[in-house]
Amino acid sequence: MYQEIPSHNTRVLEQAREYYTQQMLADKLGYSARQIARWESGETPIPRTAQLALAGILGSRTAGPLRKNDFTFIDLFAGIGGIRLGFESQGGQCVYTSEWDSYARKTYMANFPDSHEIDGDITKVNARDIPDHDVLLAGFPCQPFSIAGVSKKNSLGVPHGFACKTQGTLFFDVARIIQTKRPKAFLLENVKNLMSHDKGHTFAVIRETLEKELGYKIFYRIIDGKHFVPQHRERIIIVGFDGTTDFSWEHIPLPSLDGRSPKMKSVLHRENGTETDTDAGRYIDPVTGKVNSRYVLSDKLWAYLQAYAEKHRAKGNGFGCSVVTPEDTSRTLSARYYKDGSEILISRGEGLNPRRLTPRECARLMGFPEEFNIVVSDTRAYKQFGNSVVVPVIRHVAEIMKPCIMQLKEQHEPCMQQGILSFTQ
Repeated sequence: MYQEIPSHNTRVLEQAREYYTQQMLADKLGYSARQIARWESGETPIPRTAQLALAGILGSRTAGPLRKNDFTFIDLFAGIGGIRLGFESQGGQCVYTSEWDSYARKTYMANFPDSHEIDGDITKVNARDIPDHDVLLAGFPCQPFSIAGVSKKNSLGVPHGFACKTQGTLFFDVARIIQTKRPKAFLLENVKNLMSHDKGHTFAVIRETLEKELGYKIFYRIIDGKHFVPQHRERIIIVGFDGTTDFSWEHIPLPSLDGRSPKMKSVLHRENGTETDTDAGRYIDPVTGKVNSRYVLSDKLWAYLQAYAEKHRAKGNGFGCSVVTPEDTSRTLSARYYKDGSEILISRGEGLNPRRLTPRECARLMGFPEEFNIVVSDTRAYKQFGNSVVVPVIRHVAEIMKPCIMQLKEQHEPCMQQGILSFTQ
């Protein structure tokens, strides 16, 4: 009979739960999720064999040798890996990741299982400890600069932008890493409002830091996600290069919007019985073939949202819910979508209450691949996709950047080889 360890000795499980959900660990260990929960609560002791297996799972997460790649990159404020997906599609390899949210780390690890260790609070990371890399990627927190974020902070009487010490100043952590590691290029992503925040002062400080203090040549552009997905989502993309390149946003034009732009029908579940629910029946009722009824708004909530919208229409503003059909383009999916889904409600026909998007439909709306694993609760999933990026937008920018990245690599490598030769002689 195997030896049991004391029930209070759960450190290895605590470490594993930083990266994996209970169900993910259950699948890896051959136990039920309920049994994992019992170990975690101390209700039952963890078998020695399970403890060793957990240690093995953690050990297997250390970074292995680099595969053949065109360039390397690091993924800061990584979220669930949307920016990483865009650059991996162009031949890049991620060599370092930082993400503070434990639930986002679980989703990240479920989709990049061979990844390296994930650092948490980037403010506590010594830049010299970060691996050398060709490209720095950072979707640094946007709440201090977003319209909704500024409005909320103003209503609470708290600072926003660079005055917001918990998030706004994280840009300067990006800057100190760029200064220390001198990547050949970087990509920063944020909300459109970053340019106009504080009457343009915030963006002026960012430009001065990147161009004058760090010496990078930068290019920026606001790109609407509706060029690639059926969602109006404007975000600013800032790219920079440590050297002269022929970068131009026009090298690869954005897809045209002349009547051929994606529509919601491209991301909605088929409700005619022909869609196979790859999420094990989580979203589609296996009997009716329809989206599960829990996503349909209750009479009470639907009445409240209609009354709220009518009140604001009477005041002459656009606040309120938005109901779309399969032939429409949606509003921006936000991290607050879990509250009531009001910004994107799906029409179910006249006289029927609309429904929320399912998390799988949110993934599609953000351009994530169909095989992307959703391992957290619906509430967490809505927050994660609402905070993420439109993956095809990042893929498009990565495609434009790649020739310039490779050009700078070629310019740098002969110097490195010459330095090595001189040293060995």
